[in-house]
Amino acid sequence: MNLGAFSISLSVKDLAVSKAFYENLGFAVFAGSMEHRYLIMKNGNALVGLFQGMFAGNILTFNPGWDEGCNLQENFDDVREIQKQLKSKNVKLDTEADESTTGPANLMLTDPDGNVVLIDQHV
Repeated sequence: MNLGAFSISLSVKDLAVSKAFYENLGFAVFAGSMEHRYLIMKNGNALVGLFQGMFAGNILTFNPGWDEGCNLQENFDDVREIQKQLKSKNVKLDTEADESTTGPANLMLTDPDGNVVLIDQHV
């Protein structure tokens, strides 16, 4: 099962303060904007999303069809196929992708320790 690019999406209290913190660790703004209340920070292959006031808690995010630079991958496992594989293993899903569609879709699940996992396909 190929889940695609990995990032962590952090719910932050103050976007400017968090931006400065991650810049001190060598991250640079890769996407997003202060006015939209989110930034995607990149350091090599590491991606950290900073989101102010958009959701509670932190989320482990996977993007089928993308690499760490948001470049489209020719061969990838569609989120609906990933969903079928998870269901066949009796993994409980919090939200599901509509299997009658194609293209962008997502699903969510929660790991045994309460961490939310988002599998979010943009292509």
